[in-house]
Amino acid sequence: MESIALLIAASLNAGTVLAIASLGLLINEKAGIVNLGAEGMMLCAALAGFATVVHTGSTLAGFAAGMAAGAVLAAAFGVLVIWLNTNQYATGLALSLFGAGFSAFAGTGYVQEKLPEQASFALPLLGDMPLLGPALFRHHPMVYVCVGLVLALMWFLWRTRAGLVLRSVGESPESAHALGYPVRRIRLLAVVAGGALCGLAGAYVSTVYTPLWVEGMIAGKGWIALALTTFATWRPARVLLGAYLFGGLTMLQFHLQGMGVQVPSQILTMMPYLATVVVLVLISRNPTWIRINMPASMGKPFYPGA
Repeated sequence: MESIALLIAASLNAGTVLAIASLGLLINEKAGIVNLGAEGMMLCAALAGFATVVHTGSTLAGFAAGMAAGAVLAAAFGVLVIWLNTNQYATGLALSLFGAGFSAFAGTGYVQEKLPEQASFALPLLGDMPLLGPALFRHHPMVYVCVGLVLALMWFLWRTRAGLVLRSVGESPESAHALGYPVRRIRLLAVVAGGALCGLAGAYVSTVYTPLWVEGMIAGKGWIALALTTFATWRPARVLLGAYLFGGLTMLQFHLQGMGVQVPSQILTMMPYLATVVVLVLISRNPTWIRINMPASMGKPFYPGA
């Protein structure tokens, strides 16, 4: 039972990274923008967060630095694709490559650095419960903040006027423009907000999830987050469930290795990525379902007055 509790706890921790990044990308796509640069933004944010904690000793400052790094890179991406109408997919891939190269170059001096010892967290009373305590109630506060972000985004998108405007910009930017809404500015704000969340996820990786800096440490999590938005059909609650599913598959490899299961480590390592491909293939078998849920203008440029 203890091993099951540890597996659940590790799955929630790993899923938090994917969920926060996926929520940021979901905001982008709800506004009609596809950002393939999540991996690069998360790498730069991971470095920014780690370096900030090394110099200040504050994890909160590290989270803020990671969000700022993600927002700045996302803003640059937004200006290129929204105002200059560059291809969203090519620009996103360029951002991902830039983030990987820049973080590797700028992070060479932090490879051997160590972060201050962090205090353990547990919810009062609930953390002392057998099985459920270590499984659900002894996590870093960011795990619970992630659940709060999902609820807040659900409320924002479907219960507020601003959320309705954001969705209308993603569904029909021409109609939103005709009603007087500044489509480009709204899209840029959505891109920056999404970049900040991707940055938060990256900083969480380097300061809490695996508190160290190593080149390429995001290890494909940005790409899995992109796949999760499609897997969840652009619904925040499904993003959270999907993130925990993929987080569980990631942690299962270590759990099975610890149990002495005789399976090649390469097969266990590829399980999360294989699951991503399988899920996307299964979803793609029903293109009508995807078309109904996907924002209609996603990935398409907007030309005012055209």
